[in-house]
Amino acid sequence: MHAHNTSRRRIRAASGIGLTAAALIAIAGCSPDETPSDAASGVTSTATSTAESATTSASSSAAHNEADVEFTSTMIGHHRQAVAMAELVEGRTDNAELIALASRIEKAQDAEIGQMEDRLESWGVDTSDLDDSHENMGHGGHSAMPGMLSPDQMTALRDARGTEFDRLWLEGMIRHHEGAIAMADAVLADGVDPATKALAQEVKRTQQAEIDQMKGMLGQS
Repeated sequence: MHAHNTSRRRIRAASGIGLTAAALIAIAGCSPDETPSDAASGVTSTATSTAESATTSASSSAAHNEADVEFTSTMIGHHRQAVAMAELVEGRTDNAELIALASRIEKAQDAEIGQMEDRLESWGVDTSDLDDSHENMGHGGHSAMPGMLSPDQMTALRDARGTEFDRLWLEGMIRHHEGAIAMADAVLADGVDPATKALAQEVKRTQQAEIDQMKGMLGQS
């Protein structure tokens, strides 16, 4: 009889230990193969990752200012008109140097438009209201962009052929490039985003070289 009671006590004790272990596992929120310290480590890692993500996002948001946004959004329109001018070259001139220059301008500025659109998107800026043609600017708003050709000037360029086209195109693109350089100078003075400033420096470097080339093509010193 004594041995029978002792066996019952042992069974109850073993059962109690099993229930306690199961409860601890449930409370720790881990599987039987995990330890509470593993689960705690996972929570800490997730919290750290979330905090780092939030910090990175905040840092990215704080890395640009209004001058950066203004330059990027308006330069997209400015570049688009230069691309439109380059596209007019085909069939209007046989000047090989001008044709090659126009092709280079179109490719370079198309690529920069893509970069600037991606940058605005990363900043959460709505680009849906950006005009695709930018040929009708000249009466307020983004018309403040320096160097933009007016609708009448674009029409005259479309209608010209041969040497007259060459002259109008070169004179117009020189003014256009000079306007882009002025815009680049403004963001270099007031902007804070490193990528935007790097693009502004590239605009100044390449477009000044092209201005010098175009002036030479016009016989200007």
